[in-house]
Amino acid sequence: MEVILKEDVANLGHRGDVVKVADGYGRNFLLPRKLALQATLTNKAVVEQMKTAAARRSASEKALAEELAVKLTPVVLSFTRKSGENDRLFGSVTSVDIAAALETKGFEVDRRKIQLDEPLKSLGDFDVAIKLYREVTAHITVKVLAEAGEEVPTDAPTAEPVAAPAVAEAVTE
Repeated sequence: MEVILKEDVANLGHRGDVVKVADGYGRNFLLPRKLALQATLTNKAVVEQMKTAAARRSASEKALAEELAVKLTPVVLSFTRKSGENDRLFGSVTSVDIAAALETKGFEVDRRKIQLDEPLKSLGDFDVAIKLYREVTAHITVKVLAEAGEEVPTDAPTAEPVAAPAVAEAVTE
């Protein structure tokens, strides 16, 4: 049986491909789940129209992604976190934090597009890649700074706690 794929199917093909599959696989899996159409002349014509529309849409999405990449390149994000010894953070800076900071600056970026292998757990400057489209990747600078802690001077007198006055309770029967 020949079918035209409506969606990408793992180990079979991509959207718009005409593939030959076993009758049972096509009839019982692909067609009921609307992953494919039966390969007829009219369906092939419809798929060709869908491919041209998808190519136009893809070109416009790529152009928008390239425009956004140019705007994102000079962006520098700063995060202030508590840190301990050896400039290690007590917490971390994650892709969710970066996406939220970008949103406050007016950029709508999905957190899944931010390419962090693991959360940032130390102080310093980091170059973070954002994959906006298949061939379009923007790079931003993320600075992780130490939080300015309040230090108590060692020679300042410390206040001793004052004992609370004793309160007598009246027992009523």
